[in-house]
Amino acid sequence: MTRDKVFYSVIFGFAIGIFFRSFFDFGASFWQFLIFLAGAIFAASFFLKNFRQITLAVFILAVGLGIGRFDWSADKGIMPVLENKVGQTVLLEGIISAEPDERETSTKLTIDIASTTGKILATVASYPEFNYGDQIHLRGVLQKPKNFTNEDDLRQFDYVSYLAKDGVRYVMFQPTITLISENSGNFVKRKLFDLKNSFLRNVGEIIPEPAASLLGGLVVGAKRTLGADGLEKLRTVGVIDIFVLSGYNITIVAEFIMRLLAFLPRAARLAGGALAIILFAVMTGGSATIVRASLMAILVVVARATGRIYGITRALLLAGFLMVLHNPKILVFDTSFQLSFLSTLGLIYLSPVIEKWLGFIPEKLQLRQIAAATIATQIFVLPLLLYQMGQLSIVSLPVNLLILPAIPWTMLFGFLAGALGFISQIIALPFAFIAYLLLAFQLKIVALFAALPFASIAIPYFPASALFACYTIFAVLKLFSKRKTTFA
Repeated sequence: MTRDKVFYSVIFGFAIGIFFRSFFDFGASFWQFLIFLAGAIFAASFFLKNFRQITLAVFILAVGLGIGRFDWSADKGIMPVLENKVGQTVLLEGIISAEPDERETSTKLTIDIASTTGKILATVASYPEFNYGDQIHLRGVLQKPKNFTNEDDLRQFDYVSYLAKDGVRYVMFQPTITLISENSGNFVKRKLFDLKNSFLRNVGEIIPEPAASLLGGLVVGAKRTLGADGLEKLRTVGVIDIFVLSGYNITIVAEFIMRLLAFLPRAARLAGGALAIILFAVMTGGSATIVRASLMAILVVVARATGRIYGITRALLLAGFLMVLHNPKILVFDTSFQLSFLSTLGLIYLSPVIEKWLGFIPEKLQLRQIAAATIATQIFVLPLLLYQMGQLSIVSLPVNLLILPAIPWTMLFGFLAGALGFISQIIALPFAFIAYLLLAFQLKIVALFAALPFASIAIPYFPASALFACYTIFAVLKLFSKRKTTFA
């Protein structure tokens, strides 16, 4: 039995156990039986000196541990003291434990309830404004979240599990909130959010909307809304992930910085790219989603710079394993984790292959690399997007080719504008003007292509069986492919 067999048996066995338990609950006795069965196979293998069965034992053990890990976190956030008060008006005290999520007509606040381990998601009016670390009293009707069905395509969204992955088991709509005190919560996160909000104010004072909100999403992952119409246009043309500081555009910026440092040794270039990713993660406040996307972006940068696909794949699987070990519910119920993982696989494996087929596209402004990366990521995430959203963007490739070359420059000049705004708006103004021109160009491209009648196609039904079939085909093609892919 090789180390590779053990490694992959543990990784995939654990993931299968988590996946199975996400849908089925056979009780603790089931995963305990699997662990006992694995132990029995181990003992029999050593007794009979037939070591070929040890890999199977390791796999079964990993499946049992995966199911047990999910069981251990299954009731996270449930507060017995509040279970009997659902549907009643309650008075609670807590601390806002995450950055407020600003929507078009409301704001969502995640609140840690005092003296418990539970959280409540409160939907409140946009004003007055509340901040991370505010200690508050809230009075309202305590409710449990409910799944809902999209009116456009009748797709059901498992909202209960989506919130449960973050420990949120209760919701309140328009409660009465009284501020008790400010500046509670984690000191480092509070200062990072303060810096981020000050940066966004600087940007908003010298760049008009909606460009300012777009820049905020690009540079620091700000959750300021672009309005329902603006967000729908971004989805229609397939660029929504670019403007929410996903792992994709984090990778773009890191590679841009590495190209600027091309005169340095490879180790220094890698360090510069990784440092850029870390700084972006810090500036956004270090949310779990951004940390995951940043870690995967670092792996892509290293893979492209070194060409060590095999080693980077193991690192990616290990990173995913540790993320799922920390929070098992993200495997099935966190779309951002799934998209980050799949797009990273696409960038590592498929992008270099596709780039060899695109010799007719010039390398100037990285157009060929951008086209290859766009096609690769879309191929890998398309089945999941069709399953989750049922929307296929026909114009995504040309829009990405037009927009992506400008993204690093937009982020660079936008960052300089916001940073220099701490010193003087007059000094920041030239950089803000350049950033605004780039943003206006991108918004114009999005609006132009979104207006086309064939910009996107609705897929009313894409079953889970088709989803699994697609990724099974990807896996089989990779498994039996004899082509050795190397990075240029």
